[in-house]
Amino acid sequence: MTEAVEPQDPCVERLARLTGDLCKAKSASRKLQTLTDKIDESELAAEAEVFKAMSDPFRLAILKLLREGELCVCEIMTAFDKPQSSTSHHLSILKRAGLVKERKDGKWSRYRLSDGAVIEMMNLAELLTGD
Repeated sequence: MTEAVEPQDPCVERLARLTGDLCKAKSASRKLQTLTDKIDESELAAEAEVFKAMSDPFRLAILKLLREGELCVCEIMTAFDKPQSSTSHHLSILKRAGLVKERKDGKWSRYRLSDGAVIEMMNLAELLTGD
């Protein structure tokens, strides 16, 4: 009688084909599974929103302007010669992503960076681009 062959994990099979070593493939597969189990899908989505918000040149320019302190919408739109509706739209995206905070001051809305991490992210982007 022949022994039943245990079905192989597709990940192990792929890694074994690529590396040519079944033992290393099994070990690598276990390590990869442990690492991927730690990844939270909802956190990924939230983090992606932050990067999406920062990916627009106008929104990034707003963040750079706010690096110097709190400003109202009218000051931001004037600085960039953009319409109020467009400026407010971009600010709402930045706010939804948690990059800026809004403070009502009478009929005006004043915006500031949410915390120092936003400045650190911009500094890192500048380092990566060589600016």
